[in-house]
Amino acid sequence: MKAPLFAKITDYWHKFQQWCLDTPERALLEAYQAAQIIKNIEIEQFNNQKISPESGIYDETVMSYWQVYLDKNLAIINLRLGEFNLSRSLINSSDPIILKKLQFIDEVIAKYAPEDEQISNSPLEPISQQLKLTPQVLKQQSNSSNDVNKMPALSQKDGVLPRSIGRTINRIKRDFSPQAEERFVRNYRITTNRTRSAIRFLLILMIVPLLTQHFSKQFLVTPIVERVRGENKTRIFLNSEMETEALSELKIFEKKLKFESLLHQTPEFSPVAIEEKVHHKAIEIAESFQSKSSGAISNVFADFISLITFGMIIALNKKEIVIVKSFLDEIVYGLSDSAKAFIIILLTDVFVGFHSPHGWEILLEGLAEHLGLPASRSAIFTFIATFPVILNTIFKYWIFRYLSRLSPSALATLKEMDE
Repeated sequence: MKAPLFAKITDYWHKFQQWCLDTPERALLEAYQAAQIIKNIEIEQFNNQKISPESGIYDETVMSYWQVYLDKNLAIINLRLGEFNLSRSLINSSDPIILKKLQFIDEVIAKYAPEDEQISNSPLEPISQQLKLTPQVLKQQSNSSNDVNKMPALSQKDGVLPRSIGRTINRIKRDFSPQAEERFVRNYRITTNRTRSAIRFLLILMIVPLLTQHFSKQFLVTPIVERVRGENKTRIFLNSEMETEALSELKIFEKKLKFESLLHQTPEFSPVAIEEKVHHKAIEIAESFQSKSSGAISNVFADFISLITFGMIIALNKKEIVIVKSFLDEIVYGLSDSAKAFIIILLTDVFVGFHSPHGWEILLEGLAEHLGLPASRSAIFTFIATFPVILNTIFKYWIFRYLSRLSPSALATLKEMDE
């Protein structure tokens, strides 16, 4: 047993090492693909010019669609380039293919750099240029260290005034330019249309599947199921739990009759009369549970139809999906660090916290009853013992991998609130 286990551990370790070694190439490839998407949009939609309202002939709604695509791919490029910079020591930095990809990425994202960076007199050196340093160049730089020490400080290279004052002056110029009001109105309209489209699509995602499930169950699935089950009267219960519940209800009714008869609250019944009443009650309970079983079967098919409808909405509205994602990103990133930490703690406590097993138990029992499945205690406890642990691991990995990079202050606030 130890040998296969050790072999699996070794295999997993080798795969992890290979994954780490492939990280720079994988990150660079994803950044390069995102840059190609931006370049293709420029060529096909904006006459090989920058993606902006000034370069195209589109109105605000269509422009907001392309702006979402641009923001998404620029975010991918920045994220993957950061990952590439952290791991590029694992690859050969003089590879011409890598340098060519980096140069292409630099050319694409240079158009969309903030104006503050574009007006700087000493821009940062592109990544593709940084990787062209060879040992000979490094040697020459070390030999000319005295010349480098004679260079003026960064704050002195930009001119007499510091760069921050220059950026402030340029920002004031932009605010007082004749196009400032037009630019503000255009951005406001784009944001309004994007928000309206996102909210409308979210409502469609929630309401349409629910209505589909309800009406398909009432007018399509239930009549078919009742007709099929009406031919087989012997199949009343879907599982043993329903049968146990029906027997328990019948026994309680019989005992209640005897109890009321002993207390003289009702006329004294003979054994034959009691048997007849119990018989009528049994028929009533059987009809009730047969209807309940038919409803559970109808729920399965109606939920499946609703799921297909939801998938079709997603597949046919990819543009709206991108807009909704951008809308949600703006909401999340617009929250304060305390609000982000509060939401993370709330979600983790609800789904993976100390009291979460009770909520999972109620949820799973309700789902089993909805679908007509037996609520197996062992299956429910097995799920509760494994899934929240996996979910907790995913939460912690996301916090470690992404939150520390996207919002370090939110991570610090989260740690203080946890303590």
